[in-house]
Amino acid sequence: MGAGAPRGAGGLPREAGGLRASLAGLTTRGRSFLAAGAAAAACAYVLGQSQLLRVGLLLVVLPLICVLALHCTRHRVSGSRRLTPSRVPAGGEARVQLRMENVSRVPTGLLMLQDRVPYVLGPRPRFVLDRVEASGRREVSYRVRSDLRGRYPLGPLQLRLTDPFGLVELTRSFSAYDTLTVVPRTEPLPPVRMTGEANGYGDGARRSLALAGDDDVIPRTYRRGDDLRRVHWRSTARYGELMVRREEQPQRSKATVLLDTRRRAYEGAGPDSAFEWAVSAAASTLLHVLEQGFSARLLTDTGDCAGGEGGGFSAGGQESAEAAGLMMDTLAVVGHSDGSGLSAAHDALRGAGAGFAASGGDGLLIAFFGDLDDVQAETAARMRRRSAGAVAFVLDPATWAGEPSRVEERLRRLRDAGWTAVSVPPGAAFGELWRQAGNAPLGTGSFGGRE
Repeated sequence: MGAGAPRGAGGLPREAGGLRASLAGLTTRGRSFLAAGAAAAACAYVLGQSQLLRVGLLLVVLPLICVLALHCTRHRVSGSRRLTPSRVPAGGEARVQLRMENVSRVPTGLLMLQDRVPYVLGPRPRFVLDRVEASGRREVSYRVRSDLRGRYPLGPLQLRLTDPFGLVELTRSFSAYDTLTVVPRTEPLPPVRMTGEANGYGDGARRSLALAGDDDVIPRTYRRGDDLRRVHWRSTARYGELMVRREEQPQRSKATVLLDTRRRAYEGAGPDSAFEWAVSAAASTLLHVLEQGFSARLLTDTGDCAGGEGGGFSAGGQESAEAAGLMMDTLAVVGHSDGSGLSAAHDALRGAGAGFAASGGDGLLIAFFGDLDDVQAETAARMRRRSAGAVAFVLDPATWAGEPSRVEERLRRLRDAGWTAVSVPPGAAFGELWRQAGNAPLGTGSFGGRE
C-alpha cells in the first residue's frame, strides 16, 4: 500500500459453523445465566412453581437473544487501515490509523480492537470503543518502529464484539493486511570526484558524434524556434526543405554497487554488526550516485542484480525513483548468502563489460567487501578490469571482533590492481570514509585490457 493510502479491511466475514460458532462465544457470565436458568426451570418443574419457571426461562432466553443479535449484526461492521509512510528507515516511526464504521441500522455494543504486529515493532496495540451509533465511525491510531530492517506484516485486524450485558463475546478477524518496509539507515554523502567527472553526465555522446563525422548525422525537419546555427545544409539541399541537427543528449554514466553478503565474510549480528554497516553504506551510496545523475544498479556476490528493468541499470526521471525504491526494498530484506566466493559477481560484471565499452568506459564500481582470502582477493582484483573506476571498502572481521587487523595485505593487492581501497574500522562514519576515498589517488597498479 502506498504511503497514506487507505487499505480496506473489509466487513467481518461469517465464520464456518454459523450460529453454532456464535454460541461458542458465550462468556462465563452468559454460560452462568444458561446454567442458572436451566436449574431454575428444573426446580420449578419438580416443585410446581410457575413463577420460578418464568425466571428460569428469562435466564435462558436472554443469552440466546444476545447470541442471535450479535450473529445478525456482527458482519455489518467495516474497517480500514492507513499506514503512513509504508517505507521508513531503521529507527524511524510509521503511523497506523484504524477506522471502524458501523454500517448497520442498530448501534453496536462495546468493541475491542486488536491489531496483529510483529514483536519487533512493539507491543500489540489494543483499543476499547464505546457504543458506536448507527452509521457512526471511530478512529484510533498507534505508532510502530523498528531498529531492524525488514518487511513486517501489519494485521489482520481483530475485532471483539460484546453485547450490553456482557453475555456474549465474538472475536473475528478481517482478511486484509499491510506491509511496513524498514529500509537501512542512510546518510547524505559529500560530492566527490571518483571518475574525473563532476556528475553522472559525460560527454561520451558528443565524442561519438564527432567521431561519426558530419555525414552520419541524422537530421530532422526545422521547427520554429530552432537555432539557425544547427541547420544541416547538406540535408537541406537533399530534401528540399530546411533540416537541422538533432539535439545532442548527454550520456549517463553507469555505477554498480557491489555488496558482499557471504556469511563467512562477516562476524557478529545485530544493528551494530559489520554486515549491517555494509548494507547501510551500500544504501547510502546508491542514493548518492542516483542523485548525482548516474544510472545505477545493485549487485551482490550471488550475481543477483536490482535496478532497472530486468535487473539492468536504472534510467532517468521517474524510473530512477522507482529503481531507488526497488533497490532499497531489496536491501531491506537482504541477508547472508551461503556462497563461498565472488565468482558469480565477477561473471555478472563480465556480462556488462560490453556495455561499459560502448559507453566510453564510464562505468564506476563501488564494492563493499567482507573478509577476503587469497583466492577471493584475486577475484576482486580482476573485477577492476571491467570498470573505468573502482572503489573498495573492505571490512576486516578481525578488527570488528577486537582482534589485530589482517586486512593490509588484501588492500595492497587491490590497490596494485587499480582499486581505490579503504579499510573500514569498527563504527566508522561512512561519510568520512567516502570523502577519504574521493581524495585518495587511484590505485597505483595498472590493469589489463578487457578479457
